Amino acid sequence: MSFLAPLFLLGALAVALPIVLHLARRTARQRTVFSSLLFLRPAPPRLTRRNRIEHRLLLLLRCLVIGLLAFGFARPFFRQNVSETPPAATPQRVVLLLDASASMRRGSLWTQAQDRADRWLRQISPRDQVAVCAFDRDITPLVTFEQWSALPAGDRAAFARSRLTGIAPGWASTALDHALIRAAEWLAGLDEQPAPGLRRRIVLISDLQAGSRLNGLQGYEWPREIDLSIEALDPPATSNASLQLAPEPADAPATPGESTVRIRVHNAPDAQREQIEIAWANASGTRIGTNLALYVPAGQSRVVSLPTPPPSAGADRIVLRGDDEEFDNTLYAAPPEPARVTVLYLGKDDPADPSQPRYFLERAFRETRRQTVQVVVPASPGTEARADTASLVVVTDAPDEAQQEAVRTHLARGMTVLFAPPDPAAVSALARLPGLDGLSAEEGRFANYGLWGEIDFRHPLFAPFADPRFSDFTRIHFWKYRRLDASAIAETRALARFDNGDPALLEIPAGRGRVLALASGWRPADSQLALSTKFVPLLYSILESSGAAQPVPVSYVVGDRVRLSRDPARTGAAVTVTRHDRTGTRVAGTADEFADTLVPGHYTTDPVTDPGRFAVNLDPAESRTTLLPADELERLGAPVARPPARAIEVAARAARLRDAEIEGRQKLWRWIIVATLAILGVETWLAGWTMRRDLTPSEALQ
Repeated sequence: MSFLAPLFLLGALAVALPIVLHLARRTARQRTVFSSLLFLRPAPPRLTRRNRIEHRLLLLLRCLVIGLLAFGFARPFFRQNVSETPPAATPQRVVLLLDASASMRRGSLWTQAQDRADRWLRQISPRDQVAVCAFDRDITPLVTFEQWSALPAGDRAAFARSRLTGIAPGWASTALDHALIRAAEWLAGLDEQPAPGLRRRIVLISDLQAGSRLNGLQGYEWPREIDLSIEALDPPATSNASLQLAPEPADAPATPGESTVRIRVHNAPDAQREQIEIAWANASGTRIGTNLALYVPAGQSRVVSLPTPPPSAGADRIVLRGDDEEFDNTLYAAPPEPARVTVLYLGKDDPADPSQPRYFLERAFRETRRQTVQVVVPASPGTEARADTASLVVVTDAPDEAQQEAVRTHLARGMTVLFAPPDPAAVSALARLPGLDGLSAEEGRFANYGLWGEIDFRHPLFAPFADPRFSDFTRIHFWKYRRLDASAIAETRALARFDNGDPALLEIPAGRGRVLALASGWRPADSQLALSTKFVPLLYSILESSGAAQPVPVSYVVGDRVRLSRDPARTGAAVTVTRHDRTGTRVAGTADEFADTLVPGHYTTDPVTDPGRFAVNLDPAESRTTLLPADELERLGAPVARPPARAIEVAARAARLRDAEIEGRQKLWRWIIVATLAILGVETWLAGWTMRRDLTPSEALQ
C-alpha cells in the first residue's frame, strides 16, 4: 500500500491526547453530601503510579478514530503492477568537448572536468560511437570516431581515459563558438542521412566563464537532430583581478627622461576584495621597488601609469597581489619602440622663416610615444640614406633635376608626394615627370577669400574628419591659389573643391605612386591652413595614408602569430626564437611568422629581427571568470538538451500524476471516513452507557 499524502500520517501522533486524558481522569468512588464547597480549595487531578486506565474499550475506540482520520487524509491506495518493457538503449554518436583553456587552471576545475568525462565514458554502451576533443583557442582531437570504432568494445573507454590523463589546461583563451561549430559540423558531415534512431549529441564540459568567445554562434544554423548537453563545473568562490596593457594615446607626447607603462587593472563583478597591489618583479619573482596600492571596486577598472625601473634592476614583468587566483596575476611588459618616420622635404626656404611652409611643417610633426617624425632635406649632412626610405615627400617649390629624380624614384616605389606649388612655374617643372605631363596650372585669385566648399569625406584622407564635430572647414580662408588642370590625366580625383568649383586638392596617379596636389598651400600669404586646427590632423592623415611606418607590436596574446621582419642582408637565414625559460624554437628562413606562442613570457630572436624581443601574455578575456548567464547559449540558438536533473524531475512528476490517477479510481479514503463515522457512533453510545452506569440511582433520577 502507498500513500498520496504520507505526511498526514503524522496526525496519528494525536492518539496520545485521549490516553493522557484517560490517565488524568479521576473517578469518585464514594459520594458524600456536603453542605457547602465555599471554603474548600480545588485540587486538580494528579497522575500517579496508582492511576490506571479505565474504560479501555472506549479509549481504544477514540484512538482508532484519530488513527483512521490520519490514515484517510494520507489518501492510501494500492499500486498496480504495470508490466513495462524497458526500451532498448538508443545508439548515439557523441562528441565529448573538454575545456582546456587557461581559466581551467583555477582550483579543482580540471579534476572535476576529468571526473565528469570519466563518468560519461562509463555510461557509454557498446553500440555508441564517441569522439573526444580538447579545446581552447583551437580544437584538438584526442580520440576520433575511426579510432573508437577500430578498438575492441572493452578497451574503448580505457583508451579515451588514457588520452585525457595525458593533457592539462594550457594558456590560451576559450573559443567556445569555434569548438561547438566544429563539433556540430563534424557530426553532420559523417552521414548525409543519419540512421533512423541514431542520436547525435555534443557533450560540453566547461567552467562556462564569461570570457568565452561566442560571437560565431550568432546567426549560425545548427544541423538538425543534434543535441547539446552541458556539464557545467563548479568554479571556486574566489575573488579575481587581472592585469593588461593599456594602449598609449596616439598623440601622447614623449617626455624626456620618463619611461612609464600604462596598466589596466580590472576587478571581477563578484570580487570580494577591492584593495589591489601591483609592482615590478624580475625573473625569479622578487618584487622590485615599492608596491602601488589601488582601490578597485568590484566590476570596475583602473588605468595607471607605472614607472619603469632602470634596466639594471632586471624587472621584466608586473605582478598583482590582492586576489585569490594566481593564473592571471603576471603581466610580461615590453614597451614598444616608437616608429621612426622620415619626411623628405624638397624646398628652398629657410626653416626659421615663419612665412615659409617648412617652418610650419617641422613644428606640425612632433615626437610622440608611438612615432617619431623627422623632416629632412637632401642637402642636410647624413640624410642621403634616410631619403631613400622616406615615407612621404613634400614639394613646395619648383624641383630641380636632382629633386625631380628623387621624386621619380619615390613614385616608382609606390610612395606619396605632397605638392604645394607656390606658382604655376613649379607646376610646369613637376609636369616634366613621366605620368604628370598632362598637369598644368594658372594663377587664380578670389575676389575676397575662398573656402573649401566640397570635400569627399568618403576618401581615407578625410575619413577622420567625417564626424559632424570635425567636418567644418569653413573657418579656413584662402587668399590665392593655382587653378590646377589635370583633366588629361586618367583617374584623377578631386578630393576637395573651393566654393567657386575649382579643385582645391587633387589626387593624381603617377605610376605606382600618387601626387596630392594642393591648389593653395599653407604659406600665410596663401591661406590660413597652417594656423587652423585642421592642419596637423590633415598632415598626419596624409602621412598615415602614405604607408608610414607604424610601431612594431611587441605585446601579443597566447596563440597569436608574430610576423618576423628580417634584415634584408639576412634574407633566407633561419631564426631561433628563445623563450624566457631558455627553450628555443627554430624558424626556417622561408617562414616569416612565428606561431609557437603557447606560453606567456618574453621571447627573443637570434639573429635579431623586427621585433627582436616581444612579450606574450594571457588573453584579457580569459580573466573574466564569472559564469555565463544560464540561458546564454540557448539565446544564441544552441540546441541545449534538458539536463539530467530536470529529466529526473519530469519522471518524478509523471509518477506522481500516475499515483494520483490510481488513488482517484480506488478512493479508499471514502471507506475509511465511513468506518470512522461508524466508530464515532459506537464510541458515543458507549460513552453515554458508561456514564449512566457510573451514576448513583439518585443522580440518575435527577
